[in-house]
Amino acid sequence: MPPRSTAGPVGSRRRPSKGDLTSQAILDTAERLLQHRSLEDIAVDELASGAGISRSTFYFHFSSREAVLHALSARVLDALYDAASSWLRRGSEPPEAAIRRALGSTLALWRKHGPVLRAAVRARDTDEPMREFWTGVARRFIDATAEQITLERAAGVAPDGPDAKSLATVLVSMNEQAFVNRSLSRRSAKRDNDLVDTLAFVWLRSVYGTS
Repeated sequence: MPPRSTAGPVGSRRRPSKGDLTSQAILDTAERLLQHRSLEDIAVDELASGAGISRSTFYFHFSSREAVLHALSARVLDALYDAASSWLRRGSEPPEAAIRRALGSTLALWRKHGPVLRAAVRARDTDEPMREFWTGVARRFIDATAEQITLERAAGVAPDGPDAKSLATVLVSMNEQAFVNRSLSRRSAKRDNDLVDTLAFVWLRSVYGTS
């Protein structure tokens, strides 16, 4: 049986339900606590208390702490994909401008949500659902990047080179490691700009044969 539609009149937006607000409060609490502690050190009771709910209500919304992290990660990673779309769907924008904008937006998200993303990276080594989730995320980014490289080559904008998927795998992995490391460091506009410059240089050389 299909889910009951919650849509209102055309052009209207459904107001968040009480359940939506409770889930959001749990997610906000988890992200706040992750800024100072690891997921393993955060108790379900703390998540419930921070959201102003009971332990049983917590379990009505999430099956575990890991499920909360999964939901947080999915939300942030959707934003990361939107940032990458600056290049993945660049249209007539010059490649260098699109790549720099995508990298800058991605770094800003890692700065804002670093604790969540780092917790998710650590969890994929021990939590099977998170490992499967990250495998799907990586595939999404790699496939989209490989497709864009192929399109750029077909249009004569980029020269032929290594297998597009192999190149995409290397570039996406490089970005992840660079952003993980930078999200751990003290904020510095100059160092962040230097990182974007360096990553853009590698991407431009690797995909377009130019810096």
